Amino acid sequence: MSSLQAGEAAIEAHELVREFRNKRAVDGVDLAVPPGEIYGFLGPNGAGKTTTVRMLCTLLRPTSGSARVSGFDVARDPGSVRMGIGVALQEASLDLGQTGRELLELQARLFSLPAAVARKRIDELVSLVDIGDALDKRVKTYSGGMRRRLDLALALVHEPQILFLDEPTTGLDPQSRRQVWAEVKRLNEEQGLTVFLTTQYLEEADELAHRVGIIADGRIVAEGTPEELKRKVGRDVVVLRVEGDPDLAHAAVISLPDIERVDVAEREIRMMVSDGPAAIPQVAARLALTDGIDVREMTLRRPTLDDVFLEVAGRELAAGEAASQ
Repeated sequence: MSSLQAGEAAIEAHELVREFRNKRAVDGVDLAVPPGEIYGFLGPNGAGKTTTVRMLCTLLRPTSGSARVSGFDVARDPGSVRMGIGVALQEASLDLGQTGRELLELQARLFSLPAAVARKRIDELVSLVDIGDALDKRVKTYSGGMRRRLDLALALVHEPQILFLDEPTTGLDPQSRRQVWAEVKRLNEEQGLTVFLTTQYLEEADELAHRVGIIADGRIVAEGTPEELKRKVGRDVVVLRVEGDPDLAHAAVISLPDIERVDVAEREIRMMVSDGPAAIPQVAARLALTDGIDVREMTLRRPTLDDVFLEVAGRELAAGEAASQ
């Protein structure tokens, strides 16, 4: 069910705001996701990702602004929105004592699918999300990856036009994560499903998303294709792995010419530089003179989506903290 007109966005928001006790969790978000797109939604914890998704899924009413999903207003016609979307939230709420088939049949009844239609749809989903022989086993016997795929199947029972996935692979091992990625890609490519994906894995957005929006402090601060966003960073990245106190290494290199940004994560130091080949010998020489630091590895690479996220979200959060002081 959809009321989309030709050229209309599958998901759109204008000046969307949500306040909690006078705190703005979402502060004027504008979105336009066309039909058939996988849109990656990224942001640090507390940035407003989940609140935005909950408003788009009709689980929260906006404080102000507007949003339309599948052609329907989320505040004025939430029932129609719900009939047109599938939602798989971060924590799969599955009854571990039932079988996969029983849960799919229950979901079909909740959406008032006739019995014959429901049986046909369940057969399609078993193949589509690779549930296989586990369908008639109790969910408590499923692996984490299998539970995620079942949750995905439940979101697709009523053949929605739009699928909201909230951190769908959190906690999964790399193999299970890639299996979920493959299912999402296949759904998008074969069925034209629009997907709104929130994720904490930057490589997940890079792998799946046609476009990415980065939210920080309740506002979208960058948007574009992964490649467009990487080009905006534009600079080389030097990555060091060190033994010793990485904060000492940070202090040693931050004052070097052409070092534009230095980030430290455990034993890894990531530097944004204007000229990577020229920076490497300067960095190596400076650290060789720094007591207590032993460089184990140094690499030069082009920016990734992780670098975009660190630069854009970090800059916006720093500005927000400064403004609040």
